[in-house]
Amino acid sequence: MKSIQDCIKFTNENPICYLATAEGDQPRVRAIGFWFADKTGFYFQSSTIKEFPHQIKINPNIEACFYKHEGMTGTMLRISGKAEFMNDLKLGERAMKDRPFLKSFGLTANSPEMFIFRIAHGKAHFWTMDKNLAPKEYIEF
Repeated sequence: MKSIQDCIKFTNENPICYLATAEGDQPRVRAIGFWFADKTGFYFQSSTIKEFPHQIKINPNIEACFYKHEGMTGTMLRISGKAEFMNDLKLGERAMKDRPFLKSFGLTANSPEMFIFRIAHGKAHFWTMDKNLAPKEYIEF
């Protein structure tokens, strides 16, 4: 049985993910560069210039899908929960350090356009082809 530590490791090692939000009754999915995960949650950083932060503010229920290609299929990890908005200068400073490209967008650690959110509570499950038809084993966190 997998644990939350397996989820943290997998997301940090496979940072390109697909994030699902909703706009009214229309689902919206996009590939994004995941920021980091630790025992306090799964952290994302973006800008309020994009559309999906506004979608998340209206409906904070989100799901992220991480994928590692191996062989014919690979491994997928889906994590769902409510987005929690993080208005934290220390996280903004960390984002600027970890993601120096943000400066080229005119962002600073305390820019009002800096959008940081996390999934701190929710559920996750791994998928592989060999367990394709088995019942899902959820990891609640």
